[in-house]
Amino acid sequence: MSALPPLDIPQDGRLPDNIVWFARALRKAGLPIGPGRIADAIRAVEAAGFTSRQDFYWTLHASFVSRPEHRAVFSEIFRLFWRDPRYLEHMMAMLTPMVRGTQEESRAKAGAKRAAESLLDGADRAVERAQEKEDEAQLEIDASLTASSEERLRTLDFEQMGAAEMAQARAMLARLTLPVPPVPTRRTEAGRGRAVDWRRTMRTAVRTGGEVGALATRRPRERWPNLVVLCDISGSMSHYSRAVLHFVHAVANAKGQGWAQVHAFTFGTRLTNITRHMRTRDVDAALAAAGAEAQDWSGGTRIGAAVRAFNRDWSRRVLGQGAVVLLITDGLDRDPGAGLGAAMERLRLSARSVIWLNPLLRWDGFEPRARGVREILPHVTHLRAGNSVASLEGLAAALADPGAGGDLQRIRRLAREG
Repeated sequence: MSALPPLDIPQDGRLPDNIVWFARALRKAGLPIGPGRIADAIRAVEAAGFTSRQDFYWTLHASFVSRPEHRAVFSEIFRLFWRDPRYLEHMMAMLTPMVRGTQEESRAKAGAKRAAESLLDGADRAVERAQEKEDEAQLEIDASLTASSEERLRTLDFEQMGAAEMAQARAMLARLTLPVPPVPTRRTEAGRGRAVDWRRTMRTAVRTGGEVGALATRRPRERWPNLVVLCDISGSMSHYSRAVLHFVHAVANAKGQGWAQVHAFTFGTRLTNITRHMRTRDVDAALAAAGAEAQDWSGGTRIGAAVRAFNRDWSRRVLGQGAVVLLITDGLDRDPGAGLGAAMERLRLSARSVIWLNPLLRWDGFEPRARGVREILPHVTHLRAGNSVASLEGLAAALADPGAGGDLQRIRRLAREG
């Protein structure tokens, strides 16, 4: 964290009230804060004293932050709430459309938008209403100077989205499709093909006095594969896994895409089968039931143990018919001795293909230094980011073209060089 300016001691004795309002802003931004933690924070500040802004920051940080993904949101709300003379200007800049475009907005710090929304608490709606009135008063609107919000959301990182933008992104994910071509089998059926069907040819010839008019042929029989989703729901993946599960729900309930069955599993510290919940038509009810079933949301990560449990208990049941496995994880395994490499090798041998969605690929400087990433890399057929709507749209291309491995070859080369 950068150096913080001095913070004057308040003279009105309202510091506990300010801490309560600060905690409410954190809760609106998504941090799990209840009355007990607020009381603990007030007692911690009383015990630590109010001597410097730096000490005050870390005292509240220790009281309210319990997960790594909440640090960025806490830092933004602290900067905007505690005596920053330009905090309202910062928030309005995050929430209102600017002439300069959306490039700067898409590069905003993680959690900045949610911090602004939690502090303004409805002021952005007033700004939007005022903007609508101003637009109605204009006779002409230059549409060339405005960018499509849907196009911007396609490439915006899930982590950078505010609450309203995430709702729009979920609606876009619900409309996505993931068609898959059928898989040819060794069995054949009557049809135009290269193999001659001698039995049907002779049977037809009997009807014409033994004269063979044409050779009957057979073609390979086709069947639809299964889609098996293994989704990491640990703390570092929580924002991405929720968005991807919306997409999986849309695929599981779509008709005419070709999948025989869609099986979904979540894992953090243990493996949970949520397939039956994904078949519920209402997406909110489906994810609520899945969250109640999986008790390890936003917890630790044991990828090796989860893949081993899947291979042992579920692979023979769901990986038949040339199944495609969709693995959603950042590869940051906290149990390095769990034999992740061997488990991934068995998974790859049992499936037709393994597509890995890793949100860490959103960083241009990503390098496969983590041990878990290196153990997964040799056993996947495709590697994609999966951090935005556009990246999920690319899954259809990965299924249609087996040679389109995404960033797989580049990341494997970096792993060998490292």
